[in-house]
Amino acid sequence: MSKFDVVVIGGGPAGYVAAIRAAQNGGTVACIDAWRTDAGSPSLGGTCLNAGCIPSKALLESSELYHRAKHEFAIHGIHVGDVSMDLAAMQARKAGIVAQLCGGIQGLFKANAVTLLPGRGQLLPGNRVRYLPHDGEPQLLEASHVILAAGSVPTELRSIPFDGERIVDSTGALAFTSVPQRLGVIGAGVIGLELGSVWRRLGAEVTVLEAMDRFLFMADSHIAREAERQFRRQGLDIHLGAKLQSGEVTAAGVKLRYEDGKGSQDLEVDKVIVAVGRRPNTSGLLDPQAGVELDERGFIRVDEHCRTSAAGVWAVGDCVRGAMLAHKGSEEGVMVADLISGRYGHVNYDVIPSVIYTAPEIAWVGRTEDELKQAGTAYKAGTFGFAASGRAKAMEQAAGLVKVLADAATDAILGVHIIGPMAGELIGEAVVAMEFQGTAEDLQRTIHAHPTLAEAVHEAALAADRRALHAINR
Repeated sequence: MSKFDVVVIGGGPAGYVAAIRAAQNGGTVACIDAWRTDAGSPSLGGTCLNAGCIPSKALLESSELYHRAKHEFAIHGIHVGDVSMDLAAMQARKAGIVAQLCGGIQGLFKANAVTLLPGRGQLLPGNRVRYLPHDGEPQLLEASHVILAAGSVPTELRSIPFDGERIVDSTGALAFTSVPQRLGVIGAGVIGLELGSVWRRLGAEVTVLEAMDRFLFMADSHIAREAERQFRRQGLDIHLGAKLQSGEVTAAGVKLRYEDGKGSQDLEVDKVIVAVGRRPNTSGLLDPQAGVELDERGFIRVDEHCRTSAAGVWAVGDCVRGAMLAHKGSEEGVMVADLISGRYGHVNYDVIPSVIYTAPEIAWVGRTEDELKQAGTAYKAGTFGFAASGRAKAMEQAAGLVKVLADAATDAILGVHIIGPMAGELIGEAVVAMEFQGTAEDLQRTIHAHPTLAEAVHEAALAADRRALHAINR
């Protein structure tokens, strides 16, 4: 029986980070991960690097450049003639980026003396782990601590099961070898909007069916309304309150039937992306006698420090409560590894940023205005549109705005919401300010370089006190 100080099950952003930090803290560490390339080689990074965050951003970048070359370059006085697209080259570039980054994690494992065990792991009673290698006989591992980082998998709808060809999940949607003429997207969340944007820019007619009556319910309603307006202008055909009834594969493609406020509707498409969320990947992870409790949705129950109900067993990332975000999982992995070694560990769950990498990008941190109203919190709000930003105008990306919410009495920043160019980068300033318990005045008195997009954050903070310098205060 092999013995380790820490055994991590799962090599995604939560698991591989936990393994590296535990090794940095002086422990002997093994990480079991099941992901393999098409050629059968181990590939660390989980869904994020292999079939999620990274490949989707590669295609988003390529598709946006293609779109801009066709529709925006002439505005800048740049004439490129006929613009053509090579989807195979785009996909090859994406695959190359994925391979480099996944290989980089294996390099980090070697540098930090983390033992990589390709295959699957199952937690047994007494902090033992059954390791099932891809090739070879099962092995038994023993650890002082076990970290469960099994991640999540796409949710499948009974009414329209995946077939890997016409009806696909997010992974399949990143691997299309041709641009579908008519594309249906079930779900207008982060994944649905990002993937829908990719294929719309590349020429597909995209119809998005969202069961909820409100667009982007998780975002601030002001930002969500602006986002919906921008996406409709870009050609996304968005149907809200559209509940899918059935999907049937036909010789011509897929026939969808859904119901909305007008009654039953039919939609014919060539392919369908089902993006209705993800569920914890806990199937087969736990021996029934392991002593780890799951909640009613299959998530592993943990406390605020990610301890499970079994002594010495921890769980992090998508398989536990909270936002399914790579950076949230990574920080949980760091916290747990540090707590195991006797160091201080903590995650501030109130200050975790969210980003949607569409164009314009959408990002936020903290409370929304709707949440503050529901809680009865007295607040003040300031907004500033990128239409008044010199840098945004120069970039020909002046759509969107920044919104700052602050406590009416203490001036503490309660939330920052952005839709506009580079929103995912701009939100970092707000996260740091809130982590240090900053106020709107702190942002107001911080000098921002000119001309930059970040000046919009500065002006929105000023607007919270009706002191904006480059906008009319209302």
